[in-house]
Amino acid sequence: MAELKIAVAGASGRMGRMLIEAIVNADDLTLSGALDVPQSPALGTDAGLFLGRATGVAITADLATGLTGADVLIDFTRPEGTLKHVQYCAAHGVKVVIGTTGFEPAGRDLIAGAAQKVAIMAAPNMSVGVNVTLKLLEMAAKNFAHGYDIEIIEAHHRFKVDAPSGTALKMGEVIADSLGKKLDDVAVYAREGVTGERDPSSIGFATVRGGDIIGDHTVLFAGIGERVEISHKSSSRVAYAMGSLRAARFLADKSTGLYDMQDVLGLR
Repeated sequence: MAELKIAVAGASGRMGRMLIEAIVNADDLTLSGALDVPQSPALGTDAGLFLGRATGVAITADLATGLTGADVLIDFTRPEGTLKHVQYCAAHGVKVVIGTTGFEPAGRDLIAGAAQKVAIMAAPNMSVGVNVTLKLLEMAAKNFAHGYDIEIIEAHHRFKVDAPSGTALKMGEVIADSLGKKLDDVAVYAREGVTGERDPSSIGFATVRGGDIIGDHTVLFAGIGERVEISHKSSSRVAYAMGSLRAARFLADKSTGLYDMQDVLGLR
């Protein structure tokens, strides 16, 4: 099978560099393009410069240049940038792996519409471990539907711009769906002052931001006399990069459709 040609958005960022390193070290993948914002000081430099090796791919802000010949774009940037990239990819037949979070409903609708033209895999967390955890939460929620209070606690680095994290929200959605509810109807995102007793039907969220925490998520099922905690903690972005490459390979034989990591891992 021919090597899959991968372009990376946000090429000079932390996640972009992790993706580039993973791609150049993979036997079945080729780095075909590297995109970054127009104000990036890395524009024009080789995408592998930080590794001390030449890839022959220069970082560019021009979509046409960065996506020429690409089979798949992997995008972990900001919603506004990702949506622009998705529209271009849908128009030019480039598949997309989206790890960006913080989309508004209109943005999610745009992605769903683009998936009618090109295959897209979108997930708030690419980690295999996180996605197996989501499956565990689905099972747990069904068994803790009555008599247990559900709280989701997440922690990330000081630079993260959205809260709660996309992964925490996905955990809440999985739990709410398992209980036959909509997350928007039961989520509590803030508590302050005299709040009264806890609504037993609610799903609470707590957010921590600080330092260089890559990503910690814990779901607490608190009953009377016992509590169960299901946690996932990330110690490196490598897990996100490897999951993203797995997603890109999954899209190789797909022409259209909107998928997530549950599809990639066969956990449906």
